[in-house]
Amino acid sequence: MGKKVTYQGAQADVQWDGRLCIHISECGRAKNDLFVGGREPWCEPDRVSCEEVVDVVHRCPSGALTYTRKDGGPAEVPGSENVVRVMYNGPLYVNGDLEIDGAAADMDGVRFRAALCRCGHSKNKPFCDNSHEEANFKDYGAVGEKGDGQESKGGTLKVSRAPNGPLLLNGNFTIVAASGRKAWSGTRAALCRCGHSQNKPFCDGSHKDAGFQAD
Repeated sequence: MGKKVTYQGAQADVQWDGRLCIHISECGRAKNDLFVGGREPWCEPDRVSCEEVVDVVHRCPSGALTYTRKDGGPAEVPGSENVVRVMYNGPLYVNGDLEIDGAAADMDGVRFRAALCRCGHSKNKPFCDNSHEEANFKDYGAVGEKGDGQESKGGTLKVSRAPNGPLLLNGNFTIVAASGRKAWSGTRAALCRCGHSQNKPFCDGSHKDAGFQAD
């Protein structure tokens, strides 16, 4: 498991949490010199403005990147809407005002952004560790249900873990299909994290027959 590293700058520090990083490369492909692969150190906050630091960090879907401003600018705050995005053959990307059961106290980024396992194979549950790739997990991210239709108004989204069962979400939130369509809205849902449901992203009880085991 990775470690947490701080890259210091005059106007902002950047923290990278190796326990959460799934190498999406939103940071490394940004068209600036904040992150440069092969450079030592690979992150140099003083090479860009504070606003560029904020922009790149906010792109990180897993919460592995956070920042601390020293210029008097604002700290990160939750978005106005809680959103769950179903990734094509991949995890759930969750954004908003998050309270995630199983997160370590010093995993600061997952209060706002997180990648949650839905293949059942992650060794870092409830978070994704890219095990879906080796497991050849297949789900194209379609969403058939519509929910109760209540428009998300923000507030805390609580994500808890049913023992040996699904992720239980409580709070205002919207589910976005992999196609980009806002597909579902409501306040409560049980989302599959065993990888076996025939009604993904929702749980259909398949974890029982599959013998899924997880806290």
